[in-house]
Amino acid sequence: MTDAAESPARTGLTVVIPCYNEADNIQPSYREILAELGTLDLEIIYVDDGSTDGTLEAIRRIAESDPRVQYISFTRNFGFEAAFSAGYRYASRPWILHIDADQQFPAAEAWVLIEAAEHGHDAVFGVRTNRQDPRLRRWGTAAFHYIGRRILRIEIPRGATAFRLVRSDLAREIVDLRLPTPYFLATVPRLTNRYTTVPVRHRPRTRGESKVGFGFLSAHAVELFVGFSSRPTTAASIGTLLSGLLALLLTAASAAGLVGGHAIAAMLLLLLAVVLFTLSLTVRHLVVLGGAQARPRQFYIRESTLPVRDDDRLCVTSRFLGATP
Repeated sequence: MTDAAESPARTGLTVVIPCYNEADNIQPSYREILAELGTLDLEIIYVDDGSTDGTLEAIRRIAESDPRVQYISFTRNFGFEAAFSAGYRYASRPWILHIDADQQFPAAEAWVLIEAAEHGHDAVFGVRTNRQDPRLRRWGTAAFHYIGRRILRIEIPRGATAFRLVRSDLAREIVDLRLPTPYFLATVPRLTNRYTTVPVRHRPRTRGESKVGFGFLSAHAVELFVGFSSRPTTAASIGTLLSGLLALLLTAASAAGLVGGHAIAAMLLLLLAVVLFTLSLTVRHLVVLGGAQARPRQFYIRESTLPVRDDDRLCVTSRFLGATP
């Protein structure tokens, strides 16, 4: 077990809440977090990912009335990974609790994560026991985890979600790695084996619309599969070599009059499909990894109640309170 002095319940907790067009969920999420965790040494950071509704205004009102509430607002929508990364970077407490604004994970379930963290873990991931999402999304996530874990052999905590409790030092280390493919769930096991998963309750979304669709899941799957496993490109290379050999055999068989025109056309289409698939994987591999070059800046901050780094700003505004060294 971890020393009791290191428990998140004793040392303090930063709650990071990424938001994109969640105006109706800001007040309810704030009230629920305070009701469940308000007795702790608490910091709450809302990260506005370039919302176009009243999300930022709702956050401002709360921040003005409660000094525990801070916020970061982006210059535009940079995406989920960028939003929580900014919150992780500027968290001031020793532990970070990531919880989404939609409240599908009850704030009370944070105590399940905290209890698990007290057994010496650096990261604890919640696993939905009664997932309340559309069937297609559940199937997509299941396929994603199956392919990643079983076929491509990528170490991902089984069933892990974004509802998680992480040591702040570990979270910042991952954010500041500037990996070509930033994928938190797959990066944690590369840095530490002291992580675990615990079952948590899940409930339906009651306000607003989900931002996680097929396009989002597909893009994340490609980034993970190409960035964290060499198996797709290896399979593509082998497929290309076999296609080349088959093409030579077809040429020889055609010259000898052993294969008819229809069969040749069908095989050529098959070969073309293999070549295009290989080419797409190769191009994606080069784009994602880019010769091990660091990725472009993940986000730019327009407004914040926190002191932020100069290189995270797009420009200086009166709402910035200062810059970190």
